[in-house]
Amino acid sequence: MAELHDLTALEQAEGIRSGELSPVELTDHYLARMDRLDDTLGAFITRTPEIARKQAADAESEAVAARREGRELPPLHGVPVPVKDLNQVAGVRCTMGSGALTAYVPTVDDHVVDKLRAAGTIMLGKTNTPEFGLPCYTENAIAPPARTPWDLERSAGGSSGGAAAAVAGGLAPLAHASDGGGSIRIPASLCGLFGIKPSRGRISVGPLLHDVTGLSTSGPLARTVADAATLLDAMAGPMPGDPYTAPPLPPGETFADHARRTPGRLRIACLTGAPIPDVDVHADCRTAVEETAALLRELGHQTDELTLPPDDGIRYAFTRVWSVMAANRPVPEDGEELLMPLTRYLRRRGAEVSAMDFAGGMYAFRALAQTIADGLMPTAGGYDVILSPTLAQPPFPVGGLRNNADPQAEFAAIGAFTPFTALYNATGQPAVSVPLHWNAEGLPIGVMFGGRYGDEATLISLSAQLEQARPWAARKPSVWGSLRSA
Repeated sequence: MAELHDLTALEQAEGIRSGELSPVELTDHYLARMDRLDDTLGAFITRTPEIARKQAADAESEAVAARREGRELPPLHGVPVPVKDLNQVAGVRCTMGSGALTAYVPTVDDHVVDKLRAAGTIMLGKTNTPEFGLPCYTENAIAPPARTPWDLERSAGGSSGGAAAAVAGGLAPLAHASDGGGSIRIPASLCGLFGIKPSRGRISVGPLLHDVTGLSTSGPLARTVADAATLLDAMAGPMPGDPYTAPPLPPGETFADHARRTPGRLRIACLTGAPIPDVDVHADCRTAVEETAALLRELGHQTDELTLPPDDGIRYAFTRVWSVMAANRPVPEDGEELLMPLTRYLRRRGAEVSAMDFAGGMYAFRALAQTIADGLMPTAGGYDVILSPTLAQPPFPVGGLRNNADPQAEFAAIGAFTPFTALYNATGQPAVSVPLHWNAEGLPIGVMFGGRYGDEATLISLSAQLEQARPWAARKPSVWGSLRSA
């Protein structure tokens, strides 16, 4: 028998609009699953059942009134959407995954949280994240590690590992996430989900913790393309003070519309070799790209091999800029000794980066963005999309990348595991991870598509076409049904 968490987010929303499903019932269902499974999955740092139940009751009243008055509700009205604990929710502690900030309670919402409130979504809690979102795993000193539901001995990735564990484990229908170097796409790949890193400026990062580098953005994690596109619609839009603004869709269009459209015939460049030196790409990850390329050709698209000469310049630039971002995170005067070894290492390194070196890193990003943009020009010789592995290796064991004794070696290992993802943070282009492949061990292996700046629509349409050709949402880990509600 199907249960509420078997429904997609859009199916849940339709049930709420019709009156067949209550937001209160739906919220209680997910809160019960969190009580039973969260200690195992490590999805949440802070649970907010009181807030969730109050919001659900308000959403139920609004749904009743809307039906009575014959007016429309937002597409995700009454649907639970947890918020990553790097983002601020007024009145709810925001630890940023750090033992130094466990007492910090913001007084204002981030703009993206305002938009989620306006969309009528329900906040179940704040999802797990590594300290300040710095590594590609979700292990910190204040919560259990986030684990992929496909193998509880392995990591859900990071830094949106808690969000991914929640969605893949059936603790939330979809989730807010964020991505500064791959932090949506990495856990999407490791947890068998669809994730979108939007174009720079598509979603506001204000009002308080603006990322002046432009690397980071919020985005959706979901089981289906349509769910993710609809959540992107809810979160998108410029706000006063934003340093970047992505070009809007034509009037009257939504990203959800593009999940229902075919992309047309595309020219797709296929990249399997890592763009940085001395990185081996696992056979499972190469196979995922090769099988995806074959499927693309079956669907009528043109695929061409692409080779990027390995270049350490971008790795060095990213390391400098990432270290400065770590050093700039607000830490109480007495909190430095509470930080994780990797965080302390990056903060020390960032404090030593000169203004000229930081500016040089930013200029390297701009040069890379121009090179990629030139290759994606909509001309006779340009590509529409770039296909690559999301990651260089399959899911890794919890603790497998941490090296507290040598954080410099740990940071190098993180870079070798994620050689593809940071490319699109540096350029500001949109990118998605699509769960089309599972290896012989039953572990998900994502593939990544990158597109032109501002053109999430093509990536969404292409992903939806692939989803229709090779559906994945019905494939669920054993934990999905191991603790069904009474």
